[in-house]
Amino acid sequence: MWWGPGEQGTGSDGDRHRPAPVTGPAGGHPWVVVRHVPHEPPGLVADALGEAGLPFDLVAVDLADEGARGGGAAVEALERLDPSRMGGLVVMGGPMGVHDDSRSPWLAAERDALRRAVDAGIPVLGICLGAQQLAAACGAEVTTGDHEEVGLGSVMLTAAGRLDPVFGPEYGGLADPTIPCVHWHRDTFSLPEGAVHLAATRSFAHQAFRIRDRVYGLQFHVEVDEELAATWRPLMPAGAEIEGPRLAAVTSVGRRLLRRFVAVAGSPSTGAPRGLA
Repeated sequence: MWWGPGEQGTGSDGDRHRPAPVTGPAGGHPWVVVRHVPHEPPGLVADALGEAGLPFDLVAVDLADEGARGGGAAVEALERLDPSRMGGLVVMGGPMGVHDDSRSPWLAAERDALRRAVDAGIPVLGICLGAQQLAAACGAEVTTGDHEEVGLGSVMLTAAGRLDPVFGPEYGGLADPTIPCVHWHRDTFSLPEGAVHLAATRSFAHQAFRIRDRVYGLQFHVEVDEELAATWRPLMPAGAEIEGPRLAAVTSVGRRLLRRFVAVAGSPSTGAPRGLA
């Protein structure tokens, strides 16, 4: 279902995108979650928002893009997003790439929306494609790697990542400086100017970054629980593992990371909104 402003979802079990008569904190605005394809919903992001009592509007680009106007409805929906009326912005993953504007013209409108959100100083979270779009919106280069990174894995926290309020509490010391996650990408990005580098893998140096204190880009997935993993298994390349105890670890850590992100998002920003070169 594709909802516009005012049609809200909560982090309930089952259909996490079911409209519900919920309201946000006094004087607050609902968050906006942008979904690109049905099989990459907010997952644990919806749960974290729901636990915090934060409603969200789901913009389902995939459904808007099915119209007869060549994706025009999706472009219009993204162009209408107003950061002054949003509690925060979350952009999910998808199989398209940042440079696929000719096939998916809404990608440019989404980058514009991300740039507006960053400049306005509201909380932003980009996951996988969402992180690539966020990086590009903030002036970084997005490129295609020479191989895919797919399935259960981990990322290594940088020195800055170990001190980060979202990632740092997971740091297990020198014996375990990694965060479990699910990988599903080939594209990667350089760091936007002024961004803090938070995580890396041997194959892809830039796995996570933070801009100021409430804007996060994650190349990897932490929103995956068993329900979402069951949807992904038949879609992933042969041999990609996404089950068992390692998936349970991703889910457990992902819940904590996303809860902390929502908590950080609710704190006053210590960095004044500014444009990025």
